[in-house]
Amino acid sequence: MGKFLRSVVYAARGVRMAIAGELSLRIHLVVTILTIITGFLLKLDVLEWCLIIIAMGLVWFTELINTAVETLCDMVSPDIHPMIGKTKDIAAGAVLIASITSSLIGLLVFGGKLLHILS
Repeated sequence: MGKFLRSVVYAARGVRMAIAGELSLRIHLVVTILTIITGFLLKLDVLEWCLIIIAMGLVWFTELINTAVETLCDMVSPDIHPMIGKTKDIAAGAVLIASITSSLIGLLVFGGKLLHILS
């Protein structure tokens, strides 16, 4: 197996482990699936799909980074430490910002289409 392919396998394993170990990632998985289904049902155009894919990727990216940071912090300092707590809170804040941003994008993309259908 080539070096690149091995790297992809390790990365996919990391995503699987994160999903298996983190409730928030399992919730994101369900929301991602529902978002994709909704996108097909509402017949998003290419630009709308690009926005939704970027928004979903942003949340997944920050959530995986947050999970990695928390895992490393727990290994380095299993006891409660103010700086570890601060680090975890900042990483979680990144997820919050990404989630709010993605929600606003989703509201803009899906909201107009849903209003059109309902009116």
